[in-house]
Amino acid sequence: MPNPGGPEQRAARSHGFRMFRPILAGATLRERLIACLGALAGITLTGLVCGWFFGEGPHIPLIVAPMGASAVLIFAVPASPLAQPWSVIGGNTISAFMGVLAAHLIPDPVIAIGVGVSLAIAAMSLTRCLHPPGGAAALTALIGGPAVTSAGFLFPLFPVGLNSVILVALGIGFHKLSRRNYPHVAVATPVNTHGTGDLPAPLRVGFRPEDVDAALVALDETLDIDRADLDRLLRQVELHALVRARGDLTCGEVMSRDVVTIGLDGSAERARELLIAHNIRTLPVIDRAGRLAGTIGLRELTLHGGVGLAQVMSEARTTGPDDPVIALVNDLTDGHAHAVVVTADDRRVLGIITQTDLLATLMRLLSAKAFALPDPGSP
Repeated sequence: MPNPGGPEQRAARSHGFRMFRPILAGATLRERLIACLGALAGITLTGLVCGWFFGEGPHIPLIVAPMGASAVLIFAVPASPLAQPWSVIGGNTISAFMGVLAAHLIPDPVIAIGVGVSLAIAAMSLTRCLHPPGGAAALTALIGGPAVTSAGFLFPLFPVGLNSVILVALGIGFHKLSRRNYPHVAVATPVNTHGTGDLPAPLRVGFRPEDVDAALVALDETLDIDRADLDRLLRQVELHALVRARGDLTCGEVMSRDVVTIGLDGSAERARELLIAHNIRTLPVIDRAGRLAGTIGLRELTLHGGVGLAQVMSEARTTGPDDPVIALVNDLTDGHAHAVVVTADDRRVLGIITQTDLLATLMRLLSAKAFALPDPGSP
């Protein structure tokens, strides 16, 4: 008799549970619930607004069916290139126009629907607004019935174009309220901030953008992710792998504890004196309660030295004392930050880690690895 707790049964249960897990990378239950709420608001309000514009009746549909698919993309996968405003508006409108055009030029409806969708894909590709529901918009223009036929070449604009514009506007507002990034803007690739021809430090080792391009060519598949996002994802994977391998050393162990600071009401001249006297490049600025307000360096003082510190200080890069120090590699090699401030939960300054501190730590880790005793069991 099979063991109910045996590997076969556990595998079956695991497979069953997996069926209810989102297949999208990074998707969580919270994200899916937000998507449901967004689609509810977006589709309902789009229908109400269009009903207010056109009135309810058989002469023209309030909202076309492809908007349901567009809502899935806008609210469930807002980072997808296929869900961006131009993709939604341009993809639906242009595709609907291709459908109307095919209906007018080709008398055979079977051939017309094939040509209409084909033209829609070609037009969306050429205009950089590929949007899967656009195929349905093209079909709607071809088989939508008398109301669509009577609208003629106005159908791509009203209701398809108007539906799309309203849905995108609602999507932007909804994601702003839910603090999500839409329209999605990919993080820019690191650049050299020193005005020289060298690659920025993070790109001089490890993989390069051309390696990502070569990998995409080798896979010979189209992936639904922005190329810049893919590059950023891979670099984050590298960082997490490094932290996992060398994450036993914390920021609290490495940080300098005797931190030179200046009050928020201090003068620019006093800040300059402290930076030069202590030979440091980053000076934490604290408020009257002793909490970190920002940081300032000679660059800010040189460019805007005649005003108060509150007007010229930069936003501080921070970390916690229990965080792995290796995780600061990205922050301290991006060409902008020279130090990361270690703070408590209430933003009181506990210490500071500079580029020099990080370099010394990396050297220590490399030395420990080089001089580690060999495993007695190894050949």
